Amino acid sequence: MSMALPTDSDRTALPAAPDLEAWLVQFGPGLRRYFTKRAGAADADDLVQEVFVRLHARAAGGQVDNVERYLFTVANHVLISRHRHDSARPWSRQSQLLDTMSPVEDVTPERVLIGRQEYQRMIEALRKLPPRAREAFIFHRFEEMSHPAIARRMGISVIAVRKLISRAMTRIVEIMEERA
Repeated sequence: MSMALPTDSDRTALPAAPDLEAWLVQFGPGLRRYFTKRAGAADADDLVQEVFVRLHARAAGGQVDNVERYLFTVANHVLISRHRHDSARPWSRQSQLLDTMSPVEDVTPERVLIGRQEYQRMIEALRKLPPRAREAFIFHRFEEMSHPAIARRMGISVIAVRKLISRAMTRIVEIMEERA
């Protein structure tokens, strides 16, 4: 039993710009369902658009044997690309999560005042720390230095740096809670 190869009449040329709209109408809902199941409803429309952007970019490329199969193959490649992009940049998922989880609040005079008071409490707490603990904490939190770099700069061991930072954080929390 031999399989027949597609003939020229079976092939469909990649669409020109007006045909992309027809394909979007015909295959868009199916692509949306495909993406919604695999990537979630929030990203489905963006992913469908990416499929058609890629299709438009390849429009000069020639003939397609099976349009639907071709579109879903491109859709699979788009999902793979998105996954690679997200895997390489985990901060993007975190920022999306933080955006959806944190409530949006307007900046009100009351919130500004509360923020200023918390800032003053933090400054006061930092001033009350022992000098070495304050120095290690500031290097770590504000200068974003690593523990080994702080140890070299302060002339102490990495373990001593960790203990200083831990004590500083504990003391800051205590002071902040006392004043709240």
